[in-house]
Amino acid sequence: MFGITHFEFFVAAVFLLNVTPGPDTAYIVGRSVAQGRGAGLMSALGISAGCCVHSLACAFGLTALLAASATAFTVIKFVGAIYLAYLGIRLILTKPAAGDAQGDVRAAGTPKSLRQLFLQGFWTNVLNPKVVLFFVSFFPQFVSTSSDNKSLAFLALGVVFVVMSTVWNSFVAWIAGSVTRRFSGKPGVKKWLDRTIGSAFVGLGIKLATTAR
Repeated sequence: MFGITHFEFFVAAVFLLNVTPGPDTAYIVGRSVAQGRGAGLMSALGISAGCCVHSLACAFGLTALLAASATAFTVIKFVGAIYLAYLGIRLILTKPAAGDAQGDVRAAGTPKSLRQLFLQGFWTNVLNPKVVLFFVSFFPQFVSTSSDNKSLAFLALGVVFVVMSTVWNSFVAWIAGSVTRRFSGKPGVKKWLDRTIGSAFVGLGIKLATTAR
């Protein structure tokens, strides 16, 4: 359909990629630990929205353009690295008080907090140049060069990728949020969890900034 080839291998590859921990997984776990299941799930949806952008870009050629431009790659790389480091530093500097875990979960239920969490997940994914390169190098392997509907093929593969990623990321958020509930009322433990996840974000930002093409 649409010139898609070896679809079963595509599904298997996407599954393996999803279960392999990466920046998106680390971000979702961090948000779930900091604010609970709702925050993690909203972050997962934001990341899925980012994947939708990459899918559309891949389908209409923008991803290939970015991958070919050294300047565009460098700009996106450093913006994404700075953003990840910023999120990490905020977590490191957080000073939770007693009962803070419950308060964070309540805050995640407000419209403003949900919007912020969604946008943070969205930009974390969109500003990751590795995702750009992944889409431009991975997806074409499953689209026939003789297909007359390459854009539709890329869009169809993008839909499958986003659905599978959303299911997996939501599962990760649910599990991480469940673990967080055990630490409710233990601000000392939560403080060190925040610092650990924050340090991981900073580390990811540094790694992203030093990534070569």
